[in-house]
Amino acid sequence: MKFNKLLIANRGEVSVRIARAAGDMGLESVAVYSEDESASLHLSHADHAVLIPGKGARAYLDIDAIIAAAKESGADALHPGYGFLSENSELARRCKTEGITFIGPEPETLDTLGDKAAARQWAELCYVPVVPGSKGATTVEQVKDFMAGLGGDVAVVIKASAGGGGRGMRIVQPNEDIEAAYDACAREAKAAFGDDSLYVERLVQNARHIEVQVLGDGKGDAVHFWERECSLQRRNQKLIEIAPSPTLSESTRESLLEASLRMARKVNYAGLGTFEFLVGANGYAIQCRVNMETTDAAGAT
Repeated sequence: MKFNKLLIANRGEVSVRIARAAGDMGLESVAVYSEDESASLHLSHADHAVLIPGKGARAYLDIDAIIAAAKESGADALHPGYGFLSENSELARRCKTEGITFIGPEPETLDTLGDKAAARQWAELCYVPVVPGSKGATTVEQVKDFMAGLGGDVAVVIKASAGGGGRGMRIVQPNEDIEAAYDACAREAKAAFGDDSLYVERLVQNARHIEVQVLGDGKGDAVHFWERECSLQRRNQKLIEIAPSPTLSESTRESLLEASLRMARKVNYAGLGTFEFLVGANGYAIQCRVNMETTDAAGAT
């Protein structure tokens, strides 16, 4: 599908990269900005800019405002970047309703894979090992019960169901304050993604973080671009990617690649995305989310 003008529903470095790529492709780009970010760097890289109501991160979570900005600017495509609304199926559906091309997976795919708790269940249906954890949105009392059921010396990690990038995530060791960690995760997830729902998993100790990039045609076929090691992190965010991973055995590598393709094909994945895995001493378990990729070369997912 061809389009001529691209609205970038994000800010900061990701917005700069997408605007640069759009320019290389001969596309007009439209930036959005909140009331307190009129001097932000990303505005100078886009061809047009539209003010959206509100201040700070919350402004970029307003779907009505984002759609209104696209229509006001005459944009016929929308790129969500990463974070914020990038994995929000409601935004993808609104774009389809308004005749705007959403640069990313179909809404139904985001329903399945954009929510990490739902993605856990999907992975199990695809015979992919997952870390023991809760199903769906989980209350603090359910977190306590889950941790108690694992035994007294087992740690857990509370995670935001939406978004990614290490936001809304806390490790809880035995005898630590579960309620404080839960509340902190919920606040951070709400601020970052507009969704404070959480789930809990058993902590995988000394895990390697492995990602497999997959390209799907939306019709049930997909190919992979091998794996990369992303284990060197700060505050749950990767600092360096190494490709190929120097830590994987050939058998584990093949298992991860096959698992990624199996899930992508079953969900009819469209576009470029990343299936993320935690690899521990006793095998691997899916990280249960698909991250839409933004690249300078393509500028789209």
